[in-house]
Amino acid sequence: MECRMAWGKQNPCYQDAIAIRRAVFIDEQGIAPEEELDGTDEDKMHYVGYVDDQPVTTARIDMLAGNRVKIQRVATVATARHQGYAGELIKQIIADAQKSDIARISLDAQVTAMAFYRELGFTPVGETFKEAGIDHRTMQYRAKEN
Repeated sequence: MECRMAWGKQNPCYQDAIAIRRAVFIDEQGIAPEEELDGTDEDKMHYVGYVDDQPVTTARIDMLAGNRVKIQRVATVATARHQGYAGELIKQIIADAQKSDIARISLDAQVTAMAFYRELGFTPVGETFKEAGIDHRTMQYRAKEN
């Protein structure tokens, strides 16, 4: 799998990310388009994983204060699930964060995906909460020791 990334919305990588997010979050999970397309994509980094030049998985990165990033909108098209692509993408994001001196990485995992993130080294924090009508829990990854 080839990972590509780009800032903002004015690039082909973003268009591929949005196509995946629409298919997974809006079409499959029934999330309202205005909730999924929250108007904040312009100031985010978009990662997309490609297999045979076809976009199969994506994630959005929000840069936070204090050398922290938040992974958001992780999605894989139905035909490419259970192949390890999202895991590869998350590992690439972690590697890039470590090169950039990022100390902590967080994400809000759908409860059904928590085991997947645990396998990648994330640990749950806080209580379960609802986002877009779906149970989530915040998880963290320590990219660097303090």
